[in-house]
Amino acid sequence: MAFDIARARAAYPALGEGFRHFDAAAGSLVAEPVAQAVDAVYRGAVANRSDAFAPGRRAIGIVADARRAVADLLGADPAGVVFGNSATSLVYLVARTLAQSWGPGDEIVVSRLDHDSNVRPWVQVAEEQGATVLWAEFDPATGKLATDQYRDLINEATRLVAVTAGSNAIGTRPDVAAIAALAHAAGVLVFVDGVHATPHQPTDVAALGADFYVTSAYKWSGPHLAACVADPALWAGMFPAKLRPSSDAVPERFEFGTPSFASLAGVTAAVDHLAGLDPAATGTRRERLLTSLAAVRDYEADLFARLVDGLAAIDGVSLCPAPADRCPTVSFRVGSQHPAETSKALGDAGICAFAGDYYAWEYFHTMGLRESGGAVRAGIYHYTTAEDVDVLLDAVRALAKQAAGA
Repeated sequence: MAFDIARARAAYPALGEGFRHFDAAAGSLVAEPVAQAVDAVYRGAVANRSDAFAPGRRAIGIVADARRAVADLLGADPAGVVFGNSATSLVYLVARTLAQSWGPGDEIVVSRLDHDSNVRPWVQVAEEQGATVLWAEFDPATGKLATDQYRDLINEATRLVAVTAGSNAIGTRPDVAAIAALAHAAGVLVFVDGVHATPHQPTDVAALGADFYVTSAYKWSGPHLAACVADPALWAGMFPAKLRPSSDAVPERFEFGTPSFASLAGVTAAVDHLAGLDPAATGTRRERLLTSLAAVRDYEADLFARLVDGLAAIDGVSLCPAPADRCPTVSFRVGSQHPAETSKALGDAGICAFAGDYYAWEYFHTMGLRESGGAVRAGIYHYTTAEDVDVLLDAVRALAKQAAGA
């Protein structure tokens, strides 16, 4: 059954404004059921968490529902779901807590393909503890992150490997499961950045071998909130700095202050929305998520091929190299035009596409593009249409002609 794009788009009122959105990698539009769920909390009697009265019990239920929803999305244990303001804040939290036991002689492995939020926190805490940072390099000619290099990078001194499930710059999907297998054979923890990958494919943290997996709801039609999942037993052995009166229980131990109950209700609604993207999906919510996100992956892949082939055929447009099997994200430049200028010209035409390094600092530094403005990023999301792609291609084609004649 073909993916029902009209049905999918109907859930996003903001699309009625007429913009062509290729910016979901920076933050997707919010689905209507999410907005309604958030609104209902703000309009209803919801207090801080308490067993003593109904509004307090509602808050307890909202938090529990959100943990179950994220667990279903990722194939995780609800008792191991920790919420935070952003993926970056959660990586810092885990890094600072794990690093308490690190010291000189210890090593960590990070990747130059990753978003800086899965690089800098680890580098900084390693430096503070006197540990050594080792780098996994991607191939600039192909955009691939070779698995074999981890055989040399991981040893008895390694304490953690941090790697992305999907590059937010070029979409590369490293073989996380194979990398994790090498790490686990040496008794090493694996922290996976799933922020860019989660919206575009089914996720199973156990199959990936992720000891920690972080994702951001605002990348999959939800509110601006993030979650990091791990085995509750792993969380139980970690002790972050916290207020004395706050709960010592897992996962509450890692969540500081009162959460946004409205946002958490939105997280649950976003997961339910994703589970319903394929109306033919049946079974548990987890089963419906797997079916729906597989349909999303296939739909986006076909549309993305149209985009990449179209860009590659335009004289004067250069694409950042990337594997064929990737998340539906491409970075490109138009002649010698500064990427910010390209983004502005597209924006003036109602096309939303970011320019810069998108916090993929190491990637663009390695490619020698960061100082000259990075690139323009175009991403496919499940509300993107073939018409959107054709409008973007026409606009880039016109810009390339202008740049050639300048």
